[in-house]
This record gives sequence, structure tokens and C-alpha cells, in this order.
Amino acid sequence: MSTVTARLDADTQAQLEKLAAATSRSRSWLVAEAVRQYVAEQSWQVEAIQEGVCQADEGKFASDQEVTGAFARWGVHAK
Repeated sequence: MSTVTARLDADTQAQLEKLAAATSRSRSWLVAEAVRQYVAEQSWQVEAIQEGVCQADEGKFASDQEVTGAFARWGVHAK
């Protein structure tokens, strides 16, 4: 396991202290858990972008008709 240093404003630090006391968890555990959750929730974006870039590199693009149809489903009339 590695160590990471983070700077917190005074209010966040105070809330972290209260949460640690209320949950009988260490501040370190709470911060690590918050980072784990954030990374898990946000990782899909990076994966989706990488997949899109791979598809573009392979020349797999939506046709004009597919784009127009997709916009139309959202009520947008693309020209």
C-alpha cells in the first residue's frame, strides 16, 4: 500500500474528524475509501474515451444518417 498526501481546507478537515469519530474509522481509512469510490465511479469515462479513440483509429465512424437519427431521438434536428 502506498502513501498519498492531500491538503484539505479547515472545514473539510473538521468534518473528516467528526466522521472518523462517529464511525470509529481512521481518517486514513475514510480518505482511502473516498478515493476508491471516486476512482471506481469515474473510471468508466476513461475506458469509454479510449474505446472511442480505438474505433476512430479503425475508421469506425457513424454515418450522417446515423448521427441525424440519434439527434432526432432527442428531438434535435441536425442539418
